[in-house]
Amino acid sequence: MPLQVGIVGLPNSGKTTLFNALTHAGAQVTAYADVSAKAHVGMALVPDDRLDRVAALVGSKKVTPAAIRVIDVPGRGADVPGELRQADALLAVLDGFSPDADPDGDLESLRLELVLADRDHVGRRVERVRKEAKSGDRAKRDEVELLERVLAHLEAGYPLSEWRDAMPAALEPLTTKLLIPLENGPRGIDCALEMELAELAPDEAAEFRSGPSALDDVVRRLKESLDLVTFFTVGENEARAWMLRHGETALDAAESVHTDMARGFIRAEVIRWDDLLECGSHVEASRRGLQRLEGKTYVVEDGDVLHIRFHV
Repeated sequence: MPLQVGIVGLPNSGKTTLFNALTHAGAQVTAYADVSAKAHVGMALVPDDRLDRVAALVGSKKVTPAAIRVIDVPGRGADVPGELRQADALLAVLDGFSPDADPDGDLESLRLELVLADRDHVGRRVERVRKEAKSGDRAKRDEVELLERVLAHLEAGYPLSEWRDAMPAALEPLTTKLLIPLENGPRGIDCALEMELAELAPDEAAEFRSGPSALDDVVRRLKESLDLVTFFTVGENEARAWMLRHGETALDAAESVHTDMARGFIRAEVIRWDDLLECGSHVEASRRGLQRLEGKTYVVEDGDVLHIRFHV
């Protein structure tokens, strides 16, 4: 499953415009929030020069960048659909263009709306579990008690990022997720311009910018905030980039490529991407001792090229 990012914001902040800039999806931009509409879902492909270079070395027929699944939901606050609860992080789009724009105030309003969304979400779960607890199940009664305390915390206006006790299983709150503010305006990202530039070739689009693209800026902030690393799988048929959290292992990498690889994991051949380029081939890298075998607990580092040996 690729990294998932949700886009949230107040009406007319530029949410869908940013979505189009990141994904090239061409979703319709409207001046109102249609809560009955389905979420926009698209993939943002993460450019990486390292991938292109190792693919060229090996002669890969196909090059597939790492991807981020981006979700732009209609509605706001308590109306946000459940798709956001699957996200690894939220991008908070803030209006920085309007004459009376107040990005800081909008961010506080948005944080409060996320608290209200969690309050309603927990409230519905409390009602459901209360009915289940009538059977006399002690575990369900305990869950009701815990949920009621969580609900009281939210009703007092506090996010669940400030909750210090155990969290009910599979609750998926919004207010514990990383929230990255993105100002849509001259002090931040010009989402309308970025949506237009997304239709141009990268070199041509760069001529109209004085800084990084919206995608580059978002990817940088996600990598820093979530502590992400990129690893590569390279072969004649395909060279591909993948993202993991720093600290995840070769077994996690295998799982992200295919569940069969994880189930039948034997060893991973590991080499740094720049060492592979310097050696010119995996064979020469092995001869120099730069390619090594690692087990399933090996912690993957940014820039690793992995060849996973497995048997099912």
